[in-house]
Amino acid sequence: MKSSFSAFILLLLSLTCKGQFLDIGPAAGVSYYIGDINPSAHFSNPQASFGGLFRYNYTTRWSLKGSVYYGTIEANDADYNWQTQRGLQFKSNILEVSLQAELNYLTFFTGSKTDNFSPYIFVGVGGFLFNPKAEFEGQTYSLRDLHTEGQNTEDYPDRKPYGSIGLAFPFGMGFKVSVSKKITIGMEWGLRKTLTDYLDDVSQTYYLDGTKIDPTDPAQLLSDPTMVHTKGMYRGNPENKDWYAFTMVFLTYRFNLMGKPGCNDFKNVQKFR
Repeated sequence: MKSSFSAFILLLLSLTCKGQFLDIGPAAGVSYYIGDINPSAHFSNPQASFGGLFRYNYTTRWSLKGSVYYGTIEANDADYNWQTQRGLQFKSNILEVSLQAELNYLTFFTGSKTDNFSPYIFVGVGGFLFNPKAEFEGQTYSLRDLHTEGQNTEDYPDRKPYGSIGLAFPFGMGFKVSVSKKITIGMEWGLRKTLTDYLDDVSQTYYLDGTKIDPTDPAQLLSDPTMVHTKGMYRGNPENKDWYAFTMVFLTYRFNLMGKPGCNDFKNVQKFR
């Protein structure tokens, strides 16, 4: 992760070619999550997502891409055999804004008749909004507001409520094809490494004894739905931060920003158009 992020910074500092082309368009696909409830199953319980992106092409190999994606992640212990006795669940919307460096494996230019497809990889940084929720007797509650792990209680004064804004490091791969002089279509899959363990509202230990829980109190019951755990037992794994992912199909339209290409590789590709 550190080497990938360093490469991203070096790219931004070293690229000196004047950008000539901007690709802009919509994207749609699915999102999912990896964390304490679903620790390893990729594409488990995928949810619809959508958004848009722009790609600022420095050269035919390097691009700077920005994206805004909106999706949903959710998971339920009942769907996984390893933690059915815990009974936790959540659902959260994710709104992400990110900036990524993109490297084409092959020379690529929208509108070229020869260099018109390429697989690519990307790495970047972004911010996102999240708010895990769960239902209780037909009503939906924000789990963060319920302090389900004893945040701000007398027994756990050092546990502070987590925020709704997170930092993410996207990385992944994709494939794109130029289908006309102005249009590119493609598909990409990207994981997001986050710095929070609360995408699912699950991280540390139980703060109540299950036998003393009031089943009519949503704050208490949603902290331990099965009411069989004791105070101090592990509810999650605080050592592992949560992840989420977007798999998106996109369509972009090319805008020429200047009259003449500013880089030799763009000029060379132009000859084949």
